Amino acid sequence: MKYRHSVWMSGLVLISLTACVTIEETGEQRFMLLTPQQEAQMGLTAFQDIKTSQQISTDPEANAQVDRVAKRLIPHVNAKHAQWEVLVFENPTPNAFALPGGKIGVHTGLLPITQSDAGLATVIGHELAHVALHHGGQRISRQMAISGAITAADIGLGMSNENYMENRSAILSGLGVGTQVGMVLPFSRENEYEADRIGMLYMAKAGYDPREAVELWKRMKAYSDQRGGKPPDWLSTHPADAKRIRALQAYLPEVLPYYRP
Repeated sequence: MKYRHSVWMSGLVLISLTACVTIEETGEQRFMLLTPQQEAQMGLTAFQDIKTSQQISTDPEANAQVDRVAKRLIPHVNAKHAQWEVLVFENPTPNAFALPGGKIGVHTGLLPITQSDAGLATVIGHELAHVALHHGGQRISRQMAISGAITAADIGLGMSNENYMENRSAILSGLGVGTQVGMVLPFSRENEYEADRIGMLYMAKAGYDPREAVELWKRMKAYSDQRGGKPPDWLSTHPADAKRIRALQAYLPEVLPYYRP
């Protein structure tokens, strides 16, 4: 077991040391195997598929509000690589999404919960932050690295342990579950917290009260609770709503100085 762990971890460490890039929004180093061009192209391809498979909203009020809020937020985003496109989709699910390269979708089902421009700015700011922080490219890179490390461990163990093939399926399944719960999901939740914090900065700089982010997530929690709640935090890509609200409240002293009504 120790040998398996060391082979797998050594592969991850080696890849991590040779594939770090500087995120222009924060100046911090992050693990990336994709170039900005590759990342953006993947986002563009995925967005084109969504636009052909989902109905784009023609609601003039919804489109005007989303366009108005996005245009106030985008000038405060440091993401030279982004080619921004923000669309409203006819979808009752209260959700929004961001794809690499600057492609953002907002569902019509979200607007009754956001209620105001400031509430909507919480969501759009969060999605803009995902793009600026290259969270999509980071997620894909982690998946590629983990898959490569597991493959390398599989080959190495098969060559070094003559009894390995008897237990190969169980071992690989365990590695897959372990990396998902122990690495992939925690990274995803960290990305969500980071996008919340940076998104609140965008809100404040654009003249939206960042305290409204807390109120929005209280409404989101109430909506979720009415429908039976969410999976346990450790099994989810997103933080639990209560934890998220506490984190948003903790970010307020940092972001409120930027707020000018």
